[in-house]
Amino acid sequence: MEQKGLLLGTNDNVIVVIEDVNTNEVCGIIKKDIELTAKNNIPFGHKIALCDLAKGEKVVKYNEIIGIATKDIVKGEHVHTHNLSSIRGRGDLEGEM
Repeated sequence: MEQKGLLLGTNDNVIVVIEDVNTNEVCGIIKKDIELTAKNNIPFGHKIALCDLAKGEKVVKYNEIIGIATKDIVKGEHVHTHNLSSIRGRGDLEGEM
């Protein structure tokens, strides 16, 4: 199994892909003894859900909350602007997390 995912923080619930990943491709995660099957085509540098995330759940990357799931996200699904509301740079959400 080729390692194509990188876990950036120990508490993260997403990984970052280090090269393009195709739908149904199994990718290993660097420094973790697990594998993940991509549910979508995921471009280099984008995120994959490491576990199921419910709508409204916090998305964690770098051990930091980076946003909120805007809909249910299944393990292996592409996590990006279509299903994630970023909290970075949003003064209206400051202090609410």
